Amino acid sequence: MQNQEEINRLKNIVQDLLDEAKSQGATAAEAGLSQENGLSVSARLGDVETIEHHCGQGLGITVYFGQHKGSSSTSDLSPASIKEAVSAACSIARYTNEDKYSGLPEKERLATDFPDLDLNHPWDLSVDAAIELAIECEDAEISNSEGASVNTHQGIHVMGNSLGFLQGYQSTRHSLSCSVLAQRGESMQRDYWYSVSRNAQNLESAVSIGNKAAERALRRLEGRSLSTRQCPVLYSSEIASGLLSSFIGAISGGNLYRKSSFLLDAIDTQVFPEFIHIHEQPHLIGALGSSAYDGEGVATHARDIVSDGILRSYVLSTYSARKLGLQSTGNAGGVRNLTIDPSDLDFQGMLKLLGTGLLVTELMGQGINIVTGDYSRGAAGFWVENGEIQYPVEEITIAGNLKDMLKNIVAVGNDIEYRGNVRTGSILVEQMSIAGE
Repeated sequence: MQNQEEINRLKNIVQDLLDEAKSQGATAAEAGLSQENGLSVSARLGDVETIEHHCGQGLGITVYFGQHKGSSSTSDLSPASIKEAVSAACSIARYTNEDKYSGLPEKERLATDFPDLDLNHPWDLSVDAAIELAIECEDAEISNSEGASVNTHQGIHVMGNSLGFLQGYQSTRHSLSCSVLAQRGESMQRDYWYSVSRNAQNLESAVSIGNKAAERALRRLEGRSLSTRQCPVLYSSEIASGLLSSFIGAISGGNLYRKSSFLLDAIDTQVFPEFIHIHEQPHLIGALGSSAYDGEGVATHARDIVSDGILRSYVLSTYSARKLGLQSTGNAGGVRNLTIDPSDLDFQGMLKLLGTGLLVTELMGQGINIVTGDYSRGAAGFWVENGEIQYPVEEITIAGNLKDMLKNIVAVGNDIEYRGNVRTGSILVEQMSIAGE
């Protein structure tokens, strides 16, 4: 009950702001208000390194005078400060150029159904208990460590606009992580593992996280380079999401209307093999990316982005949709619980399908040209022969073109990564260029 009372209090603040914008002459306005608090504790080699309590709030306001736009923000929620923030936004709007594509979403596209998505699970964690968890992470077969951390977060988010939309919800996000160092002779490697969830009860145990971090670091010792070659590449599930994120970037409105995407005019064309199905699931119960509405209040819906390998829809906010002569897809702020359907192959099955080639478990650098699709990243991982891991690999570069890489996906594993907003298993690409020694 207390939580709902706080949401209602913040809603009243947003409504007062919208009323103030109208009284100052704005023809339309929208506002978002966030209040957040949390605890972060880190430890290294049994000693506490940091203890941080987080507590903050912020209010953003955007006003329109016709199609002239101005924005401002404040962390002070007093009536005087809110009035000043509105005045600042109105002053900016009066001096900006008119943009015929700017403005609030169409009213009929705003969310009207607000299911309980089970996003709020406060973790009543004391500082002492958090310290114990962090140290327990490191106790798991670890002789040297870069540290372990425990984080809790709870926030209230309220947004409203002058079309009558005014909603708020609470959410939580908790995590445990550990980064370790392993050494054998002259060879030293670091690796990590983490767990994240809205509900602390769903986190992996501290011991499990520490063990996985240690195992991952140990298996990378005495890595070798490779000679330059062409071979199949298997992206492990924890980094395969990057491939899908690059694809989403290429079909996002901003890159499309700027004509800076290798997938311009690709709607209704084959961009993946026929077995690929990529879709959004924004209403999944308890998931990290779930929301009933996007960053503008537009309703989110479960929808196909790719089916039968064919691109069915772009990823658009209201503004980018208007620039393209289309309708918002409810993606202001990005995609939500993006999912690529897996095959029935587990990770071992994916290794067998790879046969002889490269398993990539880490990527470095930002060598992706979204305009041309050219792709070149520093990489580390393992050389695989006959479906069996042979030895660790480091100091190599993998390269290709995203358009070809997406079309040449061989399979997607069922070893699905759930720790983020993109849900994918390991992804096998038929062939890429490896640059090494």
